[in-house]
Amino acid sequence: MASELEELLGFLSSSSPQLRKGAVEIVSGLTGSEEGLRALVAYADVAIPALLNLLQDSVSGKEVQVAAAEALVNLSQDEAVCEKLAFHGAVAVSEGIIFKPERRCDNALSRLLVMLLANLTQIDSGVLALLQVGDEKLEGLFISKLVRSFCSSSVEESSGSILVNISKAEAGRKILLHPKRRLLKQIVQQMDSTNPLRKKGVSGTIRNCCFEADKQVENLLLMSEFLWPALLLPVAGKKIYGQEDTSKMPLELANPLEIEREVTDDPEIRIQALEAIYLIVLQDTGRKAFWGVNGPRILEVGYQDEEDPRVMEAYERVGSLLVTGGDEAGDQ
Repeated sequence: MASELEELLGFLSSSSPQLRKGAVEIVSGLTGSEEGLRALVAYADVAIPALLNLLQDSVSGKEVQVAAAEALVNLSQDEAVCEKLAFHGAVAVSEGIIFKPERRCDNALSRLLVMLLANLTQIDSGVLALLQVGDEKLEGLFISKLVRSFCSSSVEESSGSILVNISKAEAGRKILLHPKRRLLKQIVQQMDSTNPLRKKGVSGTIRNCCFEADKQVENLLLMSEFLWPALLLPVAGKKIYGQEDTSKMPLELANPLEIEREVTDDPEIRIQALEAIYLIVLQDTGRKAFWGVNGPRILEVGYQDEEDPRVMEAYERVGSLLVTGGDEAGDQ
């Protein structure tokens, strides 16, 4: 079996287009089963360079590229293979194809490559490669392209998972929060999307970036017009708010809360929003800003409608901080 598999992998680099096409289709099929995947993982050092070469081989046609991408996505479910993919430059190859300047990437291929990057950015080396850390001229360039594409809906929605992954790293958060790039501001504005996958990617990215609140709370609050609606509307409950409440809110919160609206069904999004709020109100400046938009009242109403114990616990954590964190309540 081993010798047969080695021979098959050798055909991936054949000078014959027909042999390359046939071999990559078989390899792609093998990665679809646990047994085949295990066998190929053992030969990852041989398979990965050959598959990456085919991924870049536009001459062989879209079918070959898609088959190679499918195989790589399946192989990247293994963490050890992810490390090898990062070592062999899979991040740069994928980025180069997705954003190739002279032509648009095929939708099916783009979708697969975004999935590959989502897997690769679950490991540190993949994140660093994506951020292009250490290269002063290129650092953050791909992330800027990714955010721009994400916000214009030109790439697969699972690119939100990439943003969540990179924002788990301090280097990623610094790039997203850089005041001149304004990347997080662009991402935050996608929170009103009706696509649940996109919305979850946005909320997770915001939450992760709020871990920088101790150093960048002022920077975060510069986007208050978009940040507070993104964080508070998902946890505002079902109630239509009266003028007594909304008169103490900015229009971007008051207007949607005065009418019937869709509730956020995903409890993970509500938890992420509450965790982000917690990280902001840990800071004196953030806490004062939160009182300034009548945030505590919104959480009070939202808590009354909440049924999920995990989300209720997140409400309570913020509430406890507001009670013990200062005397802003008495100043309002």
